[in-house]
Amino acid sequence: MGDFVEKSTTKTAARVLAAPIADVNTFAGIIQAVITTNPFGCTPYEVGGVTYDPVTRSREAYTSRVIYENGEGRTVGQISARSSSVAAFNACISEIMGNADLTAAMGGDAVRDTENERYLATLRCHDPSGETYYITFTRDQVRVSSYADDSIVSLVEAWADTVPALA
Repeated sequence: MGDFVEKSTTKTAARVLAAPIADVNTFAGIIQAVITTNPFGCTPYEVGGVTYDPVTRSREAYTSRVIYENGEGRTVGQISARSSSVAAFNACISEIMGNADLTAAMGGDAVRDTENERYLATLRCHDPSGETYYITFTRDQVRVSSYADDSIVSLVEAWADTVPALA
């Protein structure tokens, strides 16, 4: 049986944020700014006859959480809803918070638990060198993965230093 032979070296680097990103709108603004302004100088590329934008969304997930509190402020129930977009995230929260039958069934008042919300977005970026890498944003971390050239992570790090929410 043959051995596996390394064909390339890909790396992952992460920055743990000093404080979680404040809210979904701040998070979505950061993601959209990367796509719109292309701060890493990424280039369009072609695969199988299909042309791709320099920076594209690869994956998104937004998890909302609503807790139900009784008259004494104790948690008597909770609901988490995972959505694939910010619009769906906001719609789910509105639907859950406004559902009187659900609130009655839980036996408490619906309260949005923003502290425990989770956001994730992965962007696929195509470097001018031809390398494709990924930047994954969560509420408390930014991770660069699948890169070989250290200048890529240096470029992302320099940009992140200019975004106060990514300190």
